This record gives sequence, C-alpha cells and structure tokens, in this order.
Amino acid sequence: MSGRDDQRTPDRVQELSREASRLLSMVPAHPEELPPPLDTSRRTAAERLHTDPDTVERDLVRLVLTIVELLRQLMERQALHRVDAGDLTEEQEERLGLTLMILHDRMQELCERYGLTMEDLNLDLGPLGTLL
Repeated sequence: MSGRDDQRTPDRVQELSREASRLLSMVPAHPEELPPPLDTSRRTAAERLHTDPDTVERDLVRLVLTIVELLRQLMERQALHRVDAGDLTEEQEERLGLTLMILHDRMQELCERYGLTMEDLNLDLGPLGTLL
C-alpha cells in the first residue's frame, strides 16, 4: 500500500461511517414506530406474531414439532426417490419404511400430548403460502 492509499482510506472509512449512520437513523427502532400497513394481508412477521406468556411452552413445542415434521417429510420424499431409483435393497426399503412410520406415529403422539393437530404444524408463511 502506498502512502497515498493510506491517506484515502481514513476518508473512505469516515464517508462509509457517515452513510451507514444516516441509513440506520431512517430505520425505526421499535415495531410500534412502524407506520400501519396499507394492505393488512401483507403484514410483517412481527405484526403477525402473537405471543402470550401463558402459552409459550405450547408455542415452542409447536415450532419444534413443525421443524421435525418438515424434516420427516423431506426424508420421506428422499426415501421415495431412492426407492424409485433402485438405490436400496429390499431390506433397506423395509427398514426405512418402518422407521418413517414409527416417526410419523411419534409425531402424532406428541401432538396429542400438547393438544395440537398435524394441521397446527402447517405454519402460514404469508405471501409464500403454508409451510407443509
């Protein structure tokens, strides 16, 4: 680096710092500082999220079970692709099918334990549709 580059670098850093500060000052610090949405069907995640201290455990379980169900469905699809491609032996197919059925049964048991249905795990992703 030449001496000339050293002189430019602090100026560029200061310029970037001022610009970043200016941009950040335009961002509201709290959700309540946001203007009301014009179209209520296009609310942000923070606006759609309803938290209740009395149901936080159930909500957390719902989120975890949703992730597990998503992974279970992905594994099931992958297994079907492998079966269709002939990548598995008959014994592997049987074992995989049994494992996926057991996992599905356990998911249903956990949903029942926490008063959830499998439909409750299908999160609404707004404009993207539902998750599952």
